[in-house]
Amino acid sequence: MSNLYGDYNQKIDYVFKVVLIGDSAVGKTQLLARFARNEFSLDSKATIGVEFQTKTLIIDNKIIKAQIWDTAGQERYRAVTSAYYRGAVGAMLVYDMTKRQSFDHMVKWLEELRGHADQNIVIMLIGNKCDLGSLRAVPMEDAEELAQRENLFFMETSALESTNVETCFLTILTEIYRIHAKKSLTTSDDDIGGSGLLKGSRIIVPNQEIYNGGKKGGCCFAS
Repeated sequence: MSNLYGDYNQKIDYVFKVVLIGDSAVGKTQLLARFARNEFSLDSKATIGVEFQTKTLIIDNKIIKAQIWDTAGQERYRAVTSAYYRGAVGAMLVYDMTKRQSFDHMVKWLEELRGHADQNIVIMLIGNKCDLGSLRAVPMEDAEELAQRENLFFMETSALESTNVETCFLTILTEIYRIHAKKSLTTSDDDIGGSGLLKGSRIIVPNQEIYNGGKKGGCCFAS
């Protein structure tokens, strides 16, 4: 990944908006802080309303600017944050793998997301806090089943230990880029790429396997 991050003075080829959604206190803000600034704070406060961070990276020699929006998980902010789904091309549904309720709420969050966002949005299911393996309340099989049923990418992460954080963001941004690149080529050759570039394809990132399309692998376990 030595060529991952580009010169910020170069021309931006794509700007992709990705939203983080899920219950409060599942670690959405920490995931964003780890990805955008490689930071983690043990005394992080709950997000109020909506915040976002940007990061520029290179995918397939294109300069991609990612706008990652961190939406508050509290019920009272639901009406405020729903407006920010518009224009999103990617979404990360985050639950705390030590809190079963946060996983059970994923269906509700997914329904809300699909009610507000574009139907072709790329979605990844993320089980955060996998460093707390001894406190696991959500079996990986349950998450894999949900991901397969709803056609989602799936990965377990640890913002604390920086496990799979960069990989999950790079995975979703790469898939978004592939879809948009395919759209730009459609007018010249409808057969280029085929359905392999659509959501549901399996992306292989170095040293990491992502669960998608009924295949397993790569989700981390605490030692």
